[in-house]
Amino acid sequence: MARDTLTRDRIVHAAVELLDTEGLEGLNMRALGKRLDSAATAVYWHVKNKDDLVVLATDHVWSRLTLPDPGASGWRAAAAAMATDLYGMFTRHPWLVQVLAAHVVSGEGKARHDEHSLAVYEAAGFAGPEADRAAAAVFTYVLGNAAGAAATASLTRRLGGGADADERFGRALAEAREIAARHPRLRARLETAAANGYAAAPDDTFAFGLRALLDGLERRAR
Repeated sequence: MARDTLTRDRIVHAAVELLDTEGLEGLNMRALGKRLDSAATAVYWHVKNKDDLVVLATDHVWSRLTLPDPGASGWRAAAAAMATDLYGMFTRHPWLVQVLAAHVVSGEGKARHDEHSLAVYEAAGFAGPEADRAAAAVFTYVLGNAAGAAATASLTRRLGGGADADERFGRALAEAREIAARHPRLRARLETAAANGYAAAPDDTFAFGLRALLDGLERRAR
């Protein structure tokens, strides 16, 4: 692909696809150029460097989140919808968890999302710093729940494919289960139908925690 046929938008879309398959550590200009059928040097005509590209890709994904109107559905329904959508974004694009730990994330998409989040909690009755704290509490809860998906994706890439990787992963899980079985509550948890794997959480765990958190915020807003 010639340099003049490249656009920043095409590059960002390709970067998101590469990040989804290879993770943050797999993103580099050479791999991106190959995906775009272009020389890696041509990419630099549109983005400054890898860090710049990561921020652009992050904001592109963030800009696709929905922003429900708290006036139409009520603040709590809007807050739950935003949190669920955000959780879905993190689990679809687990590299975002790494990005938040290593980059200052900026851009219009994230700014619009953060602005709307504050408006939702202001609609609940929080004002000033309290609205900020409420939004941050929910965001942190979502991010913490998504960290497991990000860790699993990273581990899967690190182990690679094939029978050898499956065997090593199986041995690690077996050892974890053996240690957990020495503790009565963990042993009981492993014996339930909900525990399909050592790290598996019961169904509806995210929704349960979100409801509990919003219950607390609702009481505090009153």
